[in-house]
Amino acid sequence: MNIVHVLLSGGIGSRLWPLSRKQSPKQYLNLFDGQSLFEMTVYRNQKVAEQVIVVGNKDNTHLSHKAMVSCGLPYKNIVEATPRNTAAAIAFAAFSVDPSDILIVTPSDHMIAGEEAYTDAMENGIQKAKDGYIVTFGIRPTRPETGYGYIEYVEDSVKSFREKPNRDTAEDFIEKGNFLWNSGMFCFQASVFLEELKKYEPLVYEKSLIAWESGKDGFLDEKLSLEIPSISVDYAVMERSKKIRVVPTTFEWSDLGSFESLYDYFIDSGYPKDEYGNIVIGTDIFTGFVGMKRTIFVHTKDAFLIVQKEKSQDVKKIYNMLEKHQSKLLD
Repeated sequence: MNIVHVLLSGGIGSRLWPLSRKQSPKQYLNLFDGQSLFEMTVYRNQKVAEQVIVVGNKDNTHLSHKAMVSCGLPYKNIVEATPRNTAAAIAFAAFSVDPSDILIVTPSDHMIAGEEAYTDAMENGIQKAKDGYIVTFGIRPTRPETGYGYIEYVEDSVKSFREKPNRDTAEDFIEKGNFLWNSGMFCFQASVFLEELKKYEPLVYEKSLIAWESGKDGFLDEKLSLEIPSISVDYAVMERSKKIRVVPTTFEWSDLGSFESLYDYFIDSGYPKDEYGNIVIGTDIFTGFVGMKRTIFVHTKDAFLIVQKEKSQDVKKIYNMLEKHQSKLLD
């Protein structure tokens, strides 16, 4: 039985445009003392896992390879010809290992502080996985966040999964005290996950297996992949299986999915700001702010973005508008 770290690297990070692009998604940006979130995730899990599997798409596999070479670690590469969501991505990893192996599945674009607490949480999850459970890791909420899903729990049992709430509902969750942020990190035995996937989403299981068995050197066929229903692991397994357990964690966590969370991380790290909390990302050119507070000015070679911290979720609207017009500014 091996402990295997499965790194999901397919996201784009549209709410961090124009920093994050299709050709350089947020997990590969060296914004954190010369390191990327991808590299930090690899190093963090070295303490608990013996092997690494990277599941990504054909557009970013070269970026993952470059990052893994930088980390100096061997890895198994699974390259999706076309994204089919997380249920299939995790199934590919489970097909590629021994059925008894335990998988720790993480996104590649999250910021985590508290290495010891992280290791303790993973080891707790591994023990539960050895007992035949599918484990999810919940983050103790520090604010009524509307950008995350929530887990309602009692001890280590999950009562329900909740979608991203509105502000009032999020405040209600915080007040009740038995809700955790859904981190999107999991731990389970490969065979247990595949059994549950086959039970609840047999078509995803069947089509994923066909695509996997027809793949060459980890590269999957596009035509066969397109036959796989695009379903998240949450819908496919986590919200339906009777084998789910949750590990409430104590480490600091952010998915850094918006400029608001990136702003908070930078400020906590001593990033320069003016007297009104305005910051500049991407240029050393003097930038003055008049009549603005907590505003983020983002400078890239072909685009500027000016966004108030509290409105950062709306950056997705600009991304969607550019996507509608097939703009090269997304590449």
